[in-house]
Amino acid sequence: AEAQGNLSGKEFITSTALGVDMMCRLALATTPGRSPIGLGWHLTSLFGYMGAAAVAARIMGLDEERIVDAIGIGYHQCGGNGQCVKDGALTKRLGPGFAVKGGVTAAQMAKAGVTGAKNSLEGEWGFYRQYIHGDYSPEILTADLGKRFEGVNVVIKPYPCCRGVHPAIDAALDLAVGENVRREDIREIVLSVTDAHLSLLCQPEEAKRSPRSPVDAQFSIPWGVASAIAGRQVGLDDYTESAIKNRDVLELTQKMRVEVDNTLHKPGPAPTRVKVVTKEGKEFVKLVENPLGSLERPMSFEDCARKFRDCAKSLDSGRIDGIIQRIGQLERLENIQEIIRLIT
Repeated sequence: AEAQGNLSGKEFITSTALGVDMMCRLALATTPGRSPIGLGWHLTSLFGYMGAAAVAARIMGLDEERIVDAIGIGYHQCGGNGQCVKDGALTKRLGPGFAVKGGVTAAQMAKAGVTGAKNSLEGEWGFYRQYIHGDYSPEILTADLGKRFEGVNVVIKPYPCCRGVHPAIDAALDLAVGENVRREDIREIVLSVTDAHLSLLCQPEEAKRSPRSPVDAQFSIPWGVASAIAGRQVGLDDYTESAIKNRDVLELTQKMRVEVDNTLHKPGPAPTRVKVVTKEGKEFVKLVENPLGSLERPMSFEDCARKFRDCAKSLDSGRIDGIIQRIGQLERLENIQEIIRLIT
């Protein structure tokens, strides 16, 4: 949008909404009725190349043929695997950026006349056969296309970690702030999770209790709970190289015991129960089914602005305020570069 110049906020919203709808449909149509996470792909990155190509092509005003080419060039770059999560590697954070870079490049190449595969999705060696072994639903992919936009079902993450950790963080914050449970008074913390969350977010036990890297911490329910109780808030500062050495938080993770409760299964991030036992023998229990940011508990504009302030600490407060103000008026903004100038 910056390079294109003179793009209105309304057109920016439209282009983004179409790209989000496309990415959601690509994912929802994959292994219908089951989670595609077990395939081993980093899904945000995998779907992101084609999604970003479509958004960029729309913003650049390409015609139908060139948009199809852009998506095909995006498909030619698709990649990203989940091993980075297993190994706590920073490529988990870089994958979406790689996809965006590849998608923008794809649109620029299509504009210049480079062609891409026309049957990127359903061709003989198209995306669904080549990457998903043909396990997809054409009906889900196109149902009510142009009438129903899946972006309205996308939730926003208030905390900078795996969404599956958020119910536990909300529960811990409720106990720390609402019940005034203090770190130094705790004897034991019991976490009740599903077996899926046990394997992904609580094991290997040592790495989840004493993270090797910020990525380990981002995929750790024990770390999220301990950070919430120790700091009474959770933000970017809880997921840095220095944060994972925080003795107060590490002391709490060593007091945790994890139990499996598969009655907690539900669509989306599974509920988590947090029980705190104090040194005096008092027990405090909190179960969170719908974390902040879910469709049932959506984040307000002010919640989003608060998160942005946490993420944009490198900017001065005047710029941050200006960006928030313009985002609040995005639909009426005549030129998106007003926001770009405040960021750069």
